[in-house]
Amino acid sequence: MQRQPPLPSERSFWARFFEKLPEQPTVTTPAHRHTPEFLEAERARLASQPGLGLAGLLMVLPIAALLAVGLGDAEDSVVVFSPLVTFALPALAMIAFWWEDWPGSSLRPGWSGLIDALLVAAAGIVLAVIGQIVVGRFDVQGIFDPDPGPGHASLFPAALPLGLTAFTAMLQLTLVWEGWPLKRLPRLLAGLMALSISWGIALLVHYLAYDLPAEPGSGLNVQEGSFSGEDISVLLAVCGSWQVWIFLVWRGWPLHGLPSRWLRIVLGNVLVVTGTTLVYFLLSEAAGMEKPVILAGSAGFSSAGLVIGMLFEGAFRSHLSRSQERVVTLAATAVLGIILSVSLCAYARNWAWSEATAEAWVGHVCVNALGLAVILHVAVFHRWPLDDKTTTPDKSAAR
Repeated sequence: MQRQPPLPSERSFWARFFEKLPEQPTVTTPAHRHTPEFLEAERARLASQPGLGLAGLLMVLPIAALLAVGLGDAEDSVVVFSPLVTFALPALAMIAFWWEDWPGSSLRPGWSGLIDALLVAAAGIVLAVIGQIVVGRFDVQGIFDPDPGPGHASLFPAALPLGLTAFTAMLQLTLVWEGWPLKRLPRLLAGLMALSISWGIALLVHYLAYDLPAEPGSGLNVQEGSFSGEDISVLLAVCGSWQVWIFLVWRGWPLHGLPSRWLRIVLGNVLVVTGTTLVYFLLSEAAGMEKPVILAGSAGFSSAGLVIGMLFEGAFRSHLSRSQERVVTLAATAVLGIILSVSLCAYARNWAWSEATAEAWVGHVCVNALGLAVILHVAVFHRWPLDDKTTTPDKSAAR
């Protein structure tokens, strides 16, 4: 009998280091391209839904609440945590989707997730420092103090467009471009290259398009461009909702089954870019919707998509056909997104805001707090410690 491929934890530290990634992202790989072992583990996981997702909420919500109001005040929390988490998200995507949890994958469950989470936190701080230097100058107080005072280069909100652009570019490279052509490289180098390219795109947007009117003595650099920080943030929020919808909620449908990689990549980019542009102008110009409202609504949809597509993955599959499942998951995402954005906005308007806004806090709660918590729980901790059977046995199975 042929020996089954070893589990990630059974491979040596350096073997995982030099491995190459699957041809398609695991989340968008059609079922017929997975190995029987992968599909068996997936069936065991999906059979535990929706109870598995409900139990996961007990792991996710405390982390989200800590990031949302952990400093005792909503405004202080969004001013400090929003930039730090935003800069950490590209590193989280690299470890979860490019390195496939390396180096933590060489350790026991629980410890592996903890090590990876600490690496994400450390990377977020380092990247936040780099972002602060780009928009101004290095200033520790401007990073960790919610009210740093005059002369300190505060990250919020000046550096947010830079971090958001890097994260959006990272998702585009990971999900829409399917990691190509970087997946020809060993996973460590491929992930670092993807992170570097994402930051390169973010720097281009910053220096060519971002308009940052900094007051003298603020510690920030004046940057002249065609788009305000609000314009960039809203556009990226809409783009993120398309990325989540097509590639996480619908798992790459209708593109993932196309035999040609380059056809999938080209059509995927056209779909996301065209959809983003169309929705942005329809809402902001035709409908006259205020940009902060678009930001809150898009963030609510994206976080709902992460909850439905990752935390409650496959919860409807056993009772519906695939086409029916796609309709139901999209409807559930839209309804949950509306509930999240409307309820959080209503709650946020009870607070007094001076530096931040209610809509900015809603965006932070949905994407940075809830989104980060869901990705950590599902893609990094692999739902540990809920059920050992929920850990994907071999992410390289889709090679």
